[in-house]
Amino acid sequence: MDTSNSKLTIPMAIVVAGILIAGAVLLNNSTPAKLGGLDKKPAPESVSVPLSPVSGDDHILGSPNAPIVIVEFSDYECPFCKVFHETMQRIVTEYGKTGKVAWVYRHFPLDQIHSKARPEAVAAECAASLGSATAFWDYSDLIFKNTPSNNQLDLALLPNFATQIGIDRTAFTTCLSSKKFDAKIENHLQQGLSAGARGTPYSIIVTADDKQYPINGAQPYETVRAMIETVLSTKG
Repeated sequence: MDTSNSKLTIPMAIVVAGILIAGAVLLNNSTPAKLGGLDKKPAPESVSVPLSPVSGDDHILGSPNAPIVIVEFSDYECPFCKVFHETMQRIVTEYGKTGKVAWVYRHFPLDQIHSKARPEAVAAECAASLGSATAFWDYSDLIFKNTPSNNQLDLALLPNFATQIGIDRTAFTTCLSSKKFDAKIENHLQQGLSAGARGTPYSIIVTADDKQYPINGAQPYETVRAMIETVLSTKG
């Protein structure tokens, strides 16, 4: 895939700093304070960032009308994203069934250190366009399950993942070379930068009344759950 015109050159220092921050967040949030029987942190402060509204063009797991939507900017080759993917699966399992939380995935490939992340993002978009309603999520799960992270996944496996979820291999490989999703992925990356992303994962809790609460790095399940409970409680 030719991404010479679509790639954004992110300064290496910013990317590395973002990744180090993500790792530090993961390591330093293992003992949050207790509050109300939950592992709670102080109430999060809302921010205001330019974030494109969730639309039918997004990949959303859960009800679009949920009082909380978590918009995640992620890189398939980021090891912290791999951890946070499991955290978000737990969150949606717990809160999605009651319609309280929905999860939106947007691409943020760190091209300078993870050159395979953008082709993997294209593959996930192709899967979504050719497969079932859950194909994007099923395909993303397979990438995260199989990648060793840090640019180590064999891209030759991408068509295999497609066939595993019932997608025609020929149609999939044709899509991979079509460049039809290049602009969408670049748009996601630009959105993330505008919203404050400097590393991955970077997520924003968005409420129905458009309040925004950032989740920096691969916060553990307990911390994300505590943030959700706090935000829900402020809404009565």
